[in-house]
Amino acid sequence: ELFCSRPSKNVHVAEPIALYSFFTRFRSISGLLKEDALDTSISTLAIAAALAWASGLRLYIVLLIIGLAGHYSWLGWQIPASLSLLAHPMVIGASGLLVLVEFFADKIPGIDTLWDIVHTFVRIPAGALLAAGVISNGDNAAWALVAALLGGSITAGTHFLKAGGRAAINTSPEPVSNWTASFGEDALAVSGIWLAFQHPMLFLVLLLIFIVLAAWTLPKLLRFTVGMLKRAINMASPVRRT
Repeated sequence: ELFCSRPSKNVHVAEPIALYSFFTRFRSISGLLKEDALDTSISTLAIAAALAWASGLRLYIVLLIIGLAGHYSWLGWQIPASLSLLAHPMVIGASGLLVLVEFFADKIPGIDTLWDIVHTFVRIPAGALLAAGVISNGDNAAWALVAALLGGSITAGTHFLKAGGRAAINTSPEPVSNWTASFGEDALAVSGIWLAFQHPMLFLVLLLIFIVLAAWTLPKLLRFTVGMLKRAINMASPVRRT
């Protein structure tokens, strides 16, 4: 009787304990999977936004960093297949050469403004393509299109803020402020990409603040630039003699 009764009680007690332990472990594993998926999504979003944002400042630095990161597996990042061409040695070399050209062109007052005008038609499409390339995994064209639209908008905001600010700075005859702004943009582009890889949530918060400030600043820069162009046209036009 003792032999028969005790095992039956132990079995009845052990079954709910085993089920409870199983569901507890299942919930913990599923929670970890959800957290990992969320972290991956935030990281991907931050990287896509950072590449678009930095492209408005220094497109060729962005291309060079992504190419080197993909080629040498920097930052523990697996470069998407859609951007793998950037990791080709020839593309890395071309990006490095353009980085040098842009570095010196951006330090010369007047030349930097001309460089920005020409690159209005380069930076914005490139920023859109980079954002789409990070988000797209090859089987979701809708998300790639959304990323391209948002990424292009972010790049446009950064580009026009940079170009308008540099045009305003160039009204000063001394070159020191121009050089300071240019070196600051170099450092800002690199540090922004690094922050997106290492602290994606912090980068997204700072990006949101940047968007708010850009929305407030861009209209003022636009009015200043238009006024400056009108004054330049009036000064260049011949004086009519009565």
